[in-house]
Amino acid sequence: MQAVQREIAQQLKVQPPLADAAALEAEITRRVTFIKDCLKNARLKTLVLGISGGVDSLSAALLAQRAINELRAETGDEAYAFIAVRLPHGVQHDEHDAQACLEVIKANEVQTVDIAPAVKGLKQNVTVLEGETEATVDFVVGNIKARMRMVAQYAIAGARQGLVIGTDHAAEAVMGFFTKFGDGACDLAPLSGLVKHQVRAIARSFGAPEALVEKVPTADLEDLVPGKPDEAAHGVTYQEIDAFLHGEKVADRTAEIIVSAYRKTQHKRELPFAP
Repeated sequence: MQAVQREIAQQLKVQPPLADAAALEAEITRRVTFIKDCLKNARLKTLVLGISGGVDSLSAALLAQRAINELRAETGDEAYAFIAVRLPHGVQHDEHDAQACLEVIKANEVQTVDIAPAVKGLKQNVTVLEGETEATVDFVVGNIKARMRMVAQYAIAGARQGLVIGTDHAAEAVMGFFTKFGDGACDLAPLSGLVKHQVRAIARSFGAPEALVEKVPTADLEDLVPGKPDEAAHGVTYQEIDAFLHGEKVADRTAEIIVSAYRKTQHKRELPFAP
């Protein structure tokens, strides 16, 4: 199993444990530089990211805003901007957390797009959903929500000539816990290769409140099970996933669940099949 762990970690470019605060700050600097380089290489000046109220989008946004702040300081060009986007489906039950994240991020601009009307319209026009079980419809519509959120972000990025940031990291990638062409679609993924506790450490280092840093992660896409914790969907905890990715010994059942999820979702991490 250790060989399998190493192989998966290499494929996902998992970053080793960060030894101390200096190592964490160096990693933050490396990722902020990466974001700046992506913008400069694309000859663009705007970054767009959806803010959910969870720690992943919070950490990615804090990196993005720091990158923009540095670019403004280095170039004197105030056209550089980070747009934080709220994408509720109607009224979000944890909207207070999303607003608290925005207070921490201090984005140059905040946009809000309610995706509910678009999701409802598409659902009503996808006639194959008629007659399907309630659970099947709920699952399909959950993925529609994730994809509609990315459509909205790309619409804003298109209007402002910007790049869309993704929030995927190694602990989600190994489980395939993202919607293909939804939250899995983006122009750059600055959290790539990090495990969950490293993502939390980034938010904490920026001074984010502990309640946001340690908030129970949820995709919150299912109407039948609103706010369903990620770990309930995984069948394992993020602590166990992090340990697995860092090559630590985990229970056999835990390893089996993670490896099975990784292999089953390989298509999500690849380019489309081609002859």
